[in-house]
Formats: sequence, structure tokens, C-alpha cells
Amino acid sequence: DQTLATQPMGDGAGKTLATSLDITADHVSFGYGSTRVIDDVSFSIPAGTSCAIVGPSGSGKTTIARLIERFWDVDSGTIMLGDTNVKDYQVDALLSNFSTVFQGVFLFDDTIENNIKFGSPHATHEQVVDAARRACCDEFIQALPEGYNTRLGENGATLSGGERQRLSIARAILKDAPIVVLDEATANVDPENELDLQRAVAELTHSKTVIMIAHRLKTVTHADQILVMDQGKIVQRGTHAQLMEQGGLYADFIQIRNQTVGWKLSKK
Repeated sequence: DQTLATQPMGDGAGKTLATSLDITADHVSFGYGSTRVIDDVSFSIPAGTSCAIVGPSGSGKTTIARLIERFWDVDSGTIMLGDTNVKDYQVDALLSNFSTVFQGVFLFDDTIENNIKFGSPHATHEQVVDAARRACCDEFIQALPEGYNTRLGENGATLSGGERQRLSIARAILKDAPIVVLDEATANVDPENELDLQRAVAELTHSKTVIMIAHRLKTVTHADQILVMDQGKIVQRGTHAQLMEQGGLYADFIQIRNQTVGWKLSKK
């Protein structure tokens, strides 16, 4: 079996604590087999700031975030957390600095409480409820037959997409990691859930370092910096205002989005 045959990641120097939470990538390249996905990319994300990564599908946005969290090791270049290469942290110690909210939420066939506590097993019931309240989950949880003791079933199939997403945000709020990665976290949310989801994301990201991977550009316009990727390279960087002034790929994205917002379906 290929998974079992995969070598475990080494802990390098086995460091457990970061001196700072600044993130720096220096001439990073990475590929799967012979396919180059990230090509000589450099950037820095100062602690406490927000960075949005945008670009067409397949441009390498998600891969960048995975490399920062060391899901894989870079082929060349370095990624640093503080003054230490991410390869030199104990794997669990490195990941303790990150909370990630994915577009596809994975929930267990277990109680709502235990799903929220995943990753924070020693949390109290009161802490779980507080996280759920901050993630705008408490109301729909209380309406369920057994509240927090309600079993979810296979991947929370009885919940709406927005409710599942907010549960994953409650999980991240409870973990309280200093760096939050939002991977297309608001991409497929129904309109009636969108406001609650925005509030939950605001609670999660308050006073954190935030890395946002996004197709929906309205979620990134207030980021401290925006990295625009295309074919594995960073082709533009700056604030929303700077990139709109520059023209190019980002401004084209915004223009296309503004046009599509005005589209209407008409009856023949």
C-alpha cells in the first residue's frame, strides 16, 4: 500500500517553539513528480497581518498554504516560521500554530460536542459552547433533539453546508491557534447562511495572522497584501487598491466578477 510505504516526515532539529510567527518563503519551488506546481516563489507574511492568495484554478494557491503548514516539503528554497525552517520543527509543534478551515468540511459520526473538540480534546463543555456561540452555531445546535449530544451521522449529512462550515470554524476557534488558513472557506455557502458565516470568520480571525485562499474576490479586498498567482508564479502583489491601479490579472478578475454580478436570467 502506497500510503503505508510513505516515509514519515523528519523533525529536523526538533524545535517546539517559534521565536516569532512571521512567515517567510524564499525562492520556493515544488512539484508532484515531473509536474512543477510552484516555481521560484518568494514572499513574507508578517505576524498579525492578513494575506490573500488569488489566481485561476491550478495556479498553485492551495499548494502554497500546504507548504507553509508542511503537508509536503519544498523541492528547493526555504519556508521559515520565525527564524526557523519549518522542516526543523517537530511536526505536531509546527501544526499547533495553525488552524485551517477547508472548503470541504470533514465531520465524524459522533456528537456535535466531540466534533467541535476534535484537536482540543481537553476542552470543557463551557469552552465548546463559547466557541459554538462565537461561530454562530449555538442556535441551530440548541434546536437539535439532544443539543450538543446529538450524533451527526455520516459527515454531518443532516446539516446544511453553512452549518457544517460553521461547526468547522467553531473547532478552529476552540483550538485558538495564532495563524488561521482559510482555504476557499466561503466558496459554496447558501445565501441565507452567508451572514452568519461572515460573522463566524470575523470571530475566528480577530487578532490572528490570516492566510486566505479565495476565488470569491470580495472576501479578499481588505487584506493587508494580496498575492496573485498564475502557473505557479506570483505575478502581482499589493493591496486591492494598488492592484486595481496596476491593471493586469487581478483587475481583470475584478472586472469579470463585476460584470457577472449584473447578469440576470430572463424568461423567453
